Amino acid sequence: MMTSKKWMTGLVTAVGGAAVAVANDAVDAAVAVDAATKSHGVVLKQAWNDGGWVMWVLAALSVFALAMVFYFVWALRSGVVIPHALVSDVLSRIRSGDLNEARRLTDRAPSPFSSVVLAALNCLRNIPNCDTALLRSTTEAEGARQADAIQGQTELLLDIATIAPLIGLLGTVLGMFQAFGGIADGIEAAKPVVLAAGVSKAIVTTIFALIVAIPCMAFYAWFRRRASRQISNLEAVSSEIVTALVSLEHRK
Repeated sequence: MMTSKKWMTGLVTAVGGAAVAVANDAVDAAVAVDAATKSHGVVLKQAWNDGGWVMWVLAALSVFALAMVFYFVWALRSGVVIPHALVSDVLSRIRSGDLNEARRLTDRAPSPFSSVVLAALNCLRNIPNCDTALLRSTTEAEGARQADAIQGQTELLLDIATIAPLIGLLGTVLGMFQAFGGIADGIEAAKPVVLAAGVSKAIVTTIFALIVAIPCMAFYAWFRRRASRQISNLEAVSSEIVTALVSLEHRK
């Protein structure tokens, strides 16, 4: 019986000691995480201050780029470039010979597809002898204009990806100028604080510029492929519209 009590007492002591050790480790880990967080916060704030006005320019570019990303996610959807319900309605109206209703539908729902259809309908209405070749060339010209508008707007991200490293390079040059300016009067008179601030500015602005430029380039590549796919779909639908109009003219 005494042996059993001693065994139970030893077990409780061991479990209690392990619990205390685990609790102490958890407290130490929490203190370490809190200290690291504060340290990184101080480092980030100091790096931002060292970067100077260049950091604000890069921050503005990053905000603009983020806004463009959200806009392109919305603007390059299939339902925005080529509304499927509108395509079906317009084709049915053209095949039935109701061009006025087809025009009304496209006027009510502006889109790249609507612009191409309106160009074709205007050619038929405004030019008395609008033959097949002229109809196709008019439609292709408007389609090319819409394709340039779709593809061209994505190049805003490419522009930011190009400009951001140049601004970072400017910050690098200014930082090195500040650092070397501190030793212009001689090595003995150079202040370590001035040298450190100049070097920090050169490094920080370069890093932040790359942080802005690399995602912009990646998003540009993604949106460029997405825009190319939408342009191909627009070309296919435009060809279908022209075929329907030509068939209608031949029936007349």
